[in-house]
Amino acid sequence: MDFELTEEQRLIRSQIRDLCADFGDEYWREKDRNHEYPAEFFEAFADGGWCGISIPEEYGGQGYGVLEAAIVQQEIARSGAGMAGTSLTAHHTFSTEPLVVYGSEKHKQEYLPRVADGDVQVATGVTEPNAGTDTSRIETVAVREGEEYVIDGEKIWTSKAQEADVIMLLARTAPREESDRLGGMTLFFTEFGTDLDGVEVAEIPKAGRAASDSNEVWFDEFRVPVADRVGEEGEGFTYLLEFANAERINIAANAVGVGQAAVEKAADYATERVVFDQPIGSYQAVQHPLADSWAKLQMDQLMVRKAAWLYDREEPCGAEANAVKLRASEDSLEACERAVRAHGGMGYAKEYDVERYWRETMINVIAPISNEMAKNYVGNHVLGMPKSY
Repeated sequence: MDFELTEEQRLIRSQIRDLCADFGDEYWREKDRNHEYPAEFFEAFADGGWCGISIPEEYGGQGYGVLEAAIVQQEIARSGAGMAGTSLTAHHTFSTEPLVVYGSEKHKQEYLPRVADGDVQVATGVTEPNAGTDTSRIETVAVREGEEYVIDGEKIWTSKAQEADVIMLLARTAPREESDRLGGMTLFFTEFGTDLDGVEVAEIPKAGRAASDSNEVWFDEFRVPVADRVGEEGEGFTYLLEFANAERINIAANAVGVGQAAVEKAADYATERVVFDQPIGSYQAVQHPLADSWAKLQMDQLMVRKAAWLYDREEPCGAEANAVKLRASEDSLEACERAVRAHGGMGYAKEYDVERYWRETMINVIAPISNEMAKNYVGNHVLGMPKSY
């Protein structure tokens, strides 16, 4: 593969940088401080046509692959938006893939053009309090009654549930069987909103990403048309697993962007800040950690491109996707901590933003799977060691 971006990919990167230039650190700092949804940014993102970057052209999208979507996400994170910014756009750039591949033609025509236009906000409801990483133990149930499913249960860490108009929702339509733990779960892409019957939403206060809400969602006899089922009943989790690598690549791209923003900001500060008659960036105790993080993030960026390149060619990429999710998230967290330290006491002050990057990038270490699970994948599937769970 060619590690250099194509002219078209460089143009995408340039256009996203231009868009993000209107929403710098001050904008995101205020949104974070006020716990305010960044509506202006999302509107600009939608107006630019970016909501449909990975949606096929016949449904109003641009028809690009995961590599181009990862470029978009990395640049948003790097702009100062951090994970708050990429959380707004990830559901549009990645979360519709199961519908694109497995949805009926009518289902796709109903929702994909609206998603591509940015006319609707998208949420994803998979994680549950009592299941955690073991999705096979979800307890939300969907019971078919005629041409509807009646859904009862609870989801947690549902991003954008306060604003969402549609949701990708996973529920059990058959009991969990030890012989087929991944079966019996069905995927829906359907209308959603806090004003609908059978839906209750409560925001979860959290350490970072305050500008993008995370929520608990309760469903009480929530009715979904059979037509809004994605693919076959009982195959929902199997469908999601097919796109897990895209999600890991997305997380890695986000992490690289946040880490790059932190290193760049710290380098600028260290060049300007004078202590003992010298810029602190001349002292190797400050300079070397930032240089080390820059080098690590450069390698992570290349691995993101390789994993995405493989994914877009439908070649095996589980090892690469898990490895880069692991490394990029850890390297980003380290880079953000080093940026805080390089700023000294001011690194702890909100006005310098690096503490916000530090708080926000932590999520990449623990979600959507923990790095321990990424290591399990490599240990089991790449190194051939026994499985522990």
